[in-house]
Amino acid sequence: MASVPEIKIARSESLGHRSDVSSPEAKLGMRVEDLWDEQKPQLSADEKLNACFESIPVSAFPLSSHSQDIEIRSDTSLAEAVETLSKRKVLSAPVVDVDAPEDASWIDRYIGIVEFPGIVVWLLHQLDPTSPRSPAAAGSNGTSHVTSGNFFEVLTSSELYKNTKVGDISGTFRWAPFLALQKDNSFLTMLLLLSKYKMKSIPVVDLGAAKIENIITQSGVIHMLAECAGLHWFEDWGVKTLSEVGLPIMSKDHIIKIYEDEPVLEAFKLMRRKRIGGIPVIERETEKPVGNISIRDVHFLLTAPEIYHDYRSITAKNFLVAVREHLEKRGDTSAPILSGVIACTKNHTLKELILMLDAEKIHRLYVVDDAGNLEGLITLRDIISRLVYEPPGYFGDFFDGFIHLPENYRV
Repeated sequence: MASVPEIKIARSESLGHRSDVSSPEAKLGMRVEDLWDEQKPQLSADEKLNACFESIPVSAFPLSSHSQDIEIRSDTSLAEAVETLSKRKVLSAPVVDVDAPEDASWIDRYIGIVEFPGIVVWLLHQLDPTSPRSPAAAGSNGTSHVTSGNFFEVLTSSELYKNTKVGDISGTFRWAPFLALQKDNSFLTMLLLLSKYKMKSIPVVDLGAAKIENIITQSGVIHMLAECAGLHWFEDWGVKTLSEVGLPIMSKDHIIKIYEDEPVLEAFKLMRRKRIGGIPVIERETEKPVGNISIRDVHFLLTAPEIYHDYRSITAKNFLVAVREHLEKRGDTSAPILSGVIACTKNHTLKELILMLDAEKIHRLYVVDDAGNLEGLITLRDIISRLVYEPPGYFGDFFDGFIHLPENYRV
């Protein structure tokens, strides 16, 4: 049986240095380098970076391999949408309104972005025993039924899952209404939206073609920064330690966590309620992290429900072990959930963290002391927020016309 891996502390000597300048991201970094050298000498380093990123349009950001040719119709069933996302190995896709006219503008053509988390948010709502559509409501003990090993096998075989259309769950979509960038918006705007304004990804629209041209994610930005290692502007910024830039922002007392013997469903409910992307799994006796569950991992509940069949309940620990066994049998060694708990200390630099996050394809790092005790948490957003700052009045009326998101907005 697969076991939950121990905490891994990143070693700076193992992170290496990037030397390849042929990637699109590295070429973009060279463009920043040229702009950096042109900035007025009296500007501070922070002001120089802001000026550089304000001069580059988002159309220059390398196209995501998953941003094109993946669109889901609003009349697609949840089961079909999950199958499509799973096969393409993506967590989200634009939803096209099948009722929109052929000459519709981009804002009328799309109704939002559907994600695995959004689908699970909707399903979890159906699991509420007070909901008349809830499978749990039919049992004598709703809570034990929902946490039993065969629950998701039953759910993914249900007519509710097979017949509900993607358009029916639009309240869980990431953008409601649609918030996107145009090709001539700046990198600075994009970086601020991904950090200060807490967007995990942003679509870039082509007004002429009335379609999404690219989707820029927090992880895509981190990959770009990793490819810039060795460039003067990056090294000047990246040499700073976490302590020097005021990280971690979130201390150990504010980290949302779950114990390994609690139902894994509780972890996903917490992520939904607190609108966070991941949660550490804690051992009760030692109070130390023994694993990490990301919102990305919800797809294992829907795409491989049979792997929990032999468990009396799907606890956080059982979930981690079952998924690891499932991936090992398939020969999949690249899934982030296999990495276990990857941590750093306050003495690590921004550059080391970026290379670490990019290499492991993870979205968060735990900060620990020398004894492995949890001290804080760092996310992709935290790092991007240390790259740029928002000038006074920068956005002006940018957000005018966008209403507040609904209460059941994505996790």
